[in-house]
Amino acid sequence: MTASGTMDALTVIPPGRALTGRVSPPGSKSITNRALLLAALARGTSRLTGALKSDDTRYMAEALRQMGVTVEEPDATSFTVTGDGTLKAPAAPLFLGNAGTATRFLTAAAALANGPVVVTGDEHMQKRPIAPLVTALRTLGVAVEAPSGCPPVTVQGRGGFKGDAVTIDAGLSSQYVSALLMLAAGGGKPVRVSLAGDAIGARGYIDLTVAAMRAFGAKVEQEGPGAWLVHPTGYRAADFHIEPDASAATYLWAAEVLTGGRIDIGTQAEAFTQPDAKAWALIRAFPHLPAEIDGSQMQDAVPTLAALAAFNATPVRFTGIANLRVKECDRVAAMATELSRLAPGLAVEEGNDLIVTPVAKERMQPARITTYADHRIAMSMALVGLMVPGVTILDPGCVAKTYPNYWRDLAALGVSLEEPAAA
Repeated sequence: MTASGTMDALTVIPPGRALTGRVSPPGSKSITNRALLLAALARGTSRLTGALKSDDTRYMAEALRQMGVTVEEPDATSFTVTGDGTLKAPAAPLFLGNAGTATRFLTAAAALANGPVVVTGDEHMQKRPIAPLVTALRTLGVAVEAPSGCPPVTVQGRGGFKGDAVTIDAGLSSQYVSALLMLAAGGGKPVRVSLAGDAIGARGYIDLTVAAMRAFGAKVEQEGPGAWLVHPTGYRAADFHIEPDASAATYLWAAEVLTGGRIDIGTQAEAFTQPDAKAWALIRAFPHLPAEIDGSQMQDAVPTLAALAAFNATPVRFTGIANLRVKECDRVAAMATELSRLAPGLAVEEGNDLIVTPVAKERMQPARITTYADHRIAMSMALVGLMVPGVTILDPGCVAKTYPNYWRDLAALGVSLEEPAAA
């Protein structure tokens, strides 16, 4: 079962039993979009397998096609990418929806194009900050403008850049660092990428970037906890397999422990290289989650954990999550608001922290859940519907951003989903 863009709402019916079965989560969005860009910058043909086909990755693939790269899709989980090592200036702006990875990565890569490139997105993307990356690109000699500090961004591509050192404030997003690292290998001399200060959102995603770069022939040296030296190797075509999406896996892990079931996702938690897989150690402790959870290094798993915390034995405070305020929506406020529809005060904001104080599920009430066009709010709040009758997810089709088959997979596990009657 899939939720189409025309479906207004979906009510989750509590199964009242343990969920068991096998479900294969989609490929990693984070790794797919890195691999697509690196393959596009390489000379030759690369074959990407295990890839995610979703809104975010389709935006990336289409943007690369606009820039002269051949991107074919031989099957539901593969891309074949052929390029000559260069990017052409597109005839029209690159529209990237609300895909943060595609927007940040292509803003930097546009410096390698041979003309002007406009990178833009939907109304949500046009509120997401990109100024730190713009400032960093300017220090490399890239001509780039973003008047609002958010997309749209205009880059005057010159087929390269002249700088050899850049410092980036990564407090808002590790994607800025990844964007610069991937650009750096296309320079004419070694480039040192350094962090300004110690703050960085989800450092593990930088490790994903470096690993992918190396798979496509780049030479990257770690010079310390906050500095990397990238050599001017460019990229070479490669065959590259993409692991399943760890963020998607968190919903299935949570469904398993909430219902006392057993769900085989085909990959052991320990086998994931993505940061969100660290959430498994917490999820398996349910209903005894720790009193405080630092979400800074597994940010996309925080909504999942917050939904789980609503049924924990004791209250949970989520810290280190300020960056969640500049995701697809303000996820701190969204989770506080939507959880509290089930029981007033179930979740509250305190500064940038989120505090979830569980109540007996019998005291929770039916609720229509606003999703803010955010796939993670929809998927995490659906978990609450496994336990509480009458939880209706509005705009369920927003899950297409990263997990198009989410509703179908829940149904395959035995969860009944109903479209409520029109009012």
